[in-house]
Amino acid sequence: MAITLKQLDYFIATADSGQVSHAAVDLNISQSAVTAAIKSLELELGVVLFERTHAGVRLTMEGARFLDHARVITGAVAAAVRSPLRERSGENAKLKLGMTYTVVGYFMSRYYARFRKTYPHIEVELAELPRMALENRLVAGDIDMAVMLVSNLQNREEIEQELLMRSTRRLWLAADHPLLNRQEITLSDVAEEDYVMLTVDEARKTAARYWTLTGFTPRVVLSTSSVEAVRSLVASGVGVTILSDMVYRPWSLEGQRIEVRRLKEDIPTMDVGLAWSKSRPISSAAAAFRAFMSVTMGGGG
Repeated sequence: MAITLKQLDYFIATADSGQVSHAAVDLNISQSAVTAAIKSLELELGVVLFERTHAGVRLTMEGARFLDHARVITGAVAAAVRSPLRERSGENAKLKLGMTYTVVGYFMSRYYARFRKTYPHIEVELAELPRMALENRLVAGDIDMAVMLVSNLQNREEIEQELLMRSTRRLWLAADHPLLNRQEITLSDVAEEDYVMLTVDEARKTAARYWTLTGFTPRVVLSTSSVEAVRSLVASGVGVTILSDMVYRPWSLEGQRIEVRRLKEDIPTMDVGLAWSKSRPISSAAAAFRAFMSVTMGGGG
């Protein structure tokens, strides 16, 4: 059997939410990734786990039976990992943890809360900082570990990294946008549209890298550091944008739908990971956090 913990997590999230789309949002991954994991799981098991309804999905009899086993398996793995880590991390340990804005707002909250509950004896000192400040503090030893966009990491000579997740970048459009009728959308097509540019966490700089390679330039009509502002502007038809699935939500704050489409070009992913100084030993608390994230994320992806 080639069943993975990640497949089980996706299955449990879908069973709990009753909708693949909701599970994808909770897990900060694409809906297609959840669907593919469940299909693969069904092939391995030789049974159908969900049946579709007008409201989403519901467990079949076989799915309900397997859900109990899945919870036992994931719970047992988590307990097996936590026990030795608690012993190694010691009592009253302290973890100085840094994160970037996007990581705090759209990735880390659920894992951070679970870590605090799992290791209540570890005191976490959390700092939200820009990427450059995080790198400087890691090298100086002012923080033990960072959760950041490692795809933006600059000081690779002094900082070690470990990938946790790759998030695909796709085109965001209003629900009635004409480009939705195209079978294939290119950056050339996007360059002809009004564009809303996100600037937070070096998003503009990252976008410039792949736009420059094509020779096209986005027609920016508005730049903002607010992801929610981008969401609202795109949903209302002010412009389109290219952002990662990690920050995607299908609805704006005003309740307007946002659609996403893959582009023909190979747009680089947004990679989230751990970072720490190569010149300093990892503290016991940081080691516990690193192992916890690795197990929770299923070893990256």
